[in-house]
Amino acid sequence: MFLTITTTGTAEKPATDLGFLLHKHPQKAQSFSTSHGTAHVLYPEATPERCTAALLLEVDPVALVRRGQGRGRGGAPDAALAQYVNDRPYAASSLFAVALGSVFRSALNARCAARPELPEQARPLRVVIPALPARGGPELVRRLFGPLGWSAVEVTPVPLDTRFPQWGDSRYVRLVLEGELRLADALRQLYVLLPVLDGSKHYWVAPDEVDKLLRAGDGWLAEHPEHGLIAARYLARSKRLTQDALERLELVRLAESDGSAVEEIDNAVIEETATPEAEERRVPLARQRRAAILDALRAAGAHRVLDLGCGQGQLIHDLLADVSFTEIVGVDVSVRALTVAARRLRLERMGERQSGRVRLLQGSLAYTDKRLTGYDAAVLSEVIEHLDLPRLPALEYAVFGAARPGTVLVTTPNAEYNVRWETLPAGDVRHADHRFEWTRAEFRDWAHRTAGRYGYAVDFAPVGPDDPEVGPPTQLAVFFRKDSAPKEGIAA
Repeated sequence: MFLTITTTGTAEKPATDLGFLLHKHPQKAQSFSTSHGTAHVLYPEATPERCTAALLLEVDPVALVRRGQGRGRGGAPDAALAQYVNDRPYAASSLFAVALGSVFRSALNARCAARPELPEQARPLRVVIPALPARGGPELVRRLFGPLGWSAVEVTPVPLDTRFPQWGDSRYVRLVLEGELRLADALRQLYVLLPVLDGSKHYWVAPDEVDKLLRAGDGWLAEHPEHGLIAARYLARSKRLTQDALERLELVRLAESDGSAVEEIDNAVIEETATPEAEERRVPLARQRRAAILDALRAAGAHRVLDLGCGQGQLIHDLLADVSFTEIVGVDVSVRALTVAARRLRLERMGERQSGRVRLLQGSLAYTDKRLTGYDAAVLSEVIEHLDLPRLPALEYAVFGAARPGTVLVTTPNAEYNVRWETLPAGDVRHADHRFEWTRAEFRDWAHRTAGRYGYAVDFAPVGPDDPEVGPPTQLAVFFRKDSAPKEGIAA
């Protein structure tokens, strides 16, 4: 079984950069041992204009049976001969997905030490898999790959025997994918969808398969229209594991926008190429929020930071990347959200020094908590709008009155900007769980009253493109305790 990955380039951006991305030199043919055979990587062509890498997996079918790997959970038929007469050595399946994940591990994880900028660049890709099992037929293949950003998904059924066309087609197809994607995204899609289409795995499906599915599906699976089918098949139709995966995918979907489901709107960027803000609009708003928060924390000289309402931990992830933040505490009322955050951050795999910088705590922001006192800064990113207004004073006292960090950062949607979202019906809030969304005047009025009540000063800054008529999509308020002056100011 094999696949080829082809890209094109120019003299300035040569196609042979594919070798850096895959960590396999184009001038060499390399072989790698796997638990079920040998994987070979070779380059049939490698020029600055066009480069093709091929992954070939040779499976020892006898060894596969002897190791008990010929049949996986939910896998091969029960016929006694099926373990010896099967398609495992010839068609792309979970065997091939595991080899792909092992041989191209760095590319799958978007890492390139020699050229760290390359993994984040989308490039023209053509992926060819000559023999792919397709339980569900060509239409299912199109439904699975169609929503993933490929400009062309070509699925050609393979006949049972070309000499006898009356026999019809086999359950195998030839798949060709073409489009401009990051290589890591393409490989992650294949890693998940190859065994999904085959409908079988060569190994027993354990609970850690849910973690593998969510890691490989990060950024695309939660919003895929067939995510339920994908999860069920990937997890060998285990009801318990599938339910766990679907619950966590729902949390991912909500947490992609730092605690609310506005990422779908945030990423539906308005294409206004004639405006100066067009380039800025291409960056997801959730990412712009986190960048603005990090800048404000650095300007305040904060080192020990609370992320209140941390959700799945995206902001914590960014904070950990900056060693100037020596202690980071994430707080959320949802135990499940904290569990997802811990897995996303890979706390169990962190080194002792890194794990010593971060803690996750379960707690409600409507109650005072002695564990939250004494910190340099606290962040409430897209949190306050999820509270009923009568409960907001309790949060104000718990944060500004009891915990009293030197700096408090609050972000919330700007209701005036909602008219710029073409997909948002007039009068609607950005997410069904939002209890309110304030205008700029309403937010500033609340911020000034809260600051005055608890001995803080407050500055304001826009997040996202600052529309001259309706303002920015997100409002940021930076509260400074009056006895804790900031080192630098922020733009009002």
